[in-house]
Amino acid sequence: MIELIKSRRSIREFTQEEVSEDLIEKIIEAGKWAPSGLNNQPWRFLIIRKQDKIEEISKYTKYKKTVNSAKVLIIVFLDKGSSYNYIKDVQAIGACIQNMLLFIHELGLGACWIGEILNQSEELNRYLRVKDNLELMAVLVIGHPVKKERKSSRRDIQDLVIGWG
Repeated sequence: MIELIKSRRSIREFTQEEVSEDLIEKIIEAGKWAPSGLNNQPWRFLIIRKQDKIEEISKYTKYKKTVNSAKVLIIVFLDKGSSYNYIKDVQAIGACIQNMLLFIHELGLGACWIGEILNQSEELNRYLRVKDNLELMAVLVIGHPVKKERKSSRRDIQDLVIGWG
């Protein structure tokens, strides 16, 4: 598991190969098993596979090229109607997204978590015609990754831990 966590990268370039509906359902399955307060499961998903819709959604972010390269978008919302504690629910959605990202990586697919699109959430929600009880949390762009070496680094543990009790 630690190697899976360490080797996962944000993928921004995808091949033209399609992602099957079966794999998309499995990705959602991984997400829905994230922990949530009172098991309220506040996440909701909108799956976008049609290229014309992907292109339209790409207009709502400065990462247009990355979004247009994807074969699938999973748009993640907080269902405010099932929320009982906003901070806990947002944290749960983060865990849900991480579950999906790790599973996507395990499948040999690639993904990138687009958060910058939140700057245009009202406009995007209008385009998507989602109900007012749904708050945009993220867009995951998914596809088969273009093969290339990707590296990353992290800070040393002593730079992150503020104390031991």
